[in-house]
Amino acid sequence: MTMKTLVLYSSVDGQTLKIINYINEFIEGEKDLLDIDQDPDINFEQYDKVLIGASVRYGDVRKNVLTFVNKHHLALDKLPHAFFLVCLTARNPEKAKVENNTYMQKFIKNSQWQPKLSAVFAGALLYSKYNWWQTLIIQLIMKITGGSTDSSQDIELTNWSTVKVFSQQFSRLPMHK
Repeated sequence: MTMKTLVLYSSVDGQTLKIINYINEFIEGEKDLLDIDQDPDINFEQYDKVLIGASVRYGDVRKNVLTFVNKHHLALDKLPHAFFLVCLTARNPEKAKVENNTYMQKFIKNSQWQPKLSAVFAGALLYSKYNWWQTLIIQLIMKITGGSTDSSQDIELTNWSTVKVFSQQFSRLPMHK
């Protein structure tokens, strides 16, 4: 019997999707990759496990992600599942810990769904994709938090070895059926 995994994501500039695609390499069987931003209609009963990845934008998990998990929390809880957030603060190893990450704690507090396996990964400073206003805001945040304000280049901050460990943990979750 082929196992089937539902892989959901919400990505603004593409780093969350890049991480999802990397994790997908570790998932055996069939995978359905769906964008939460497209408000997919999902029959959760056809899946054996689910993975959700979401980005933080301007201090919050995107509202559509919270709406989605609150709407589907009962279905999500019936399946083995995992969740990760992508944010720039996770470039600091202490802020990459779920229990120390303000955004993850805020998500957990506001969500009816409580993920069993979760992680926080650093994203990327993609200055080439930001407009001038976004660049100024990001530079201000980076200056305050000790990050790079050099907008002449994009900087990937994702720690791929921690993503790999999370991917292996997710792969080892027992299947539903």
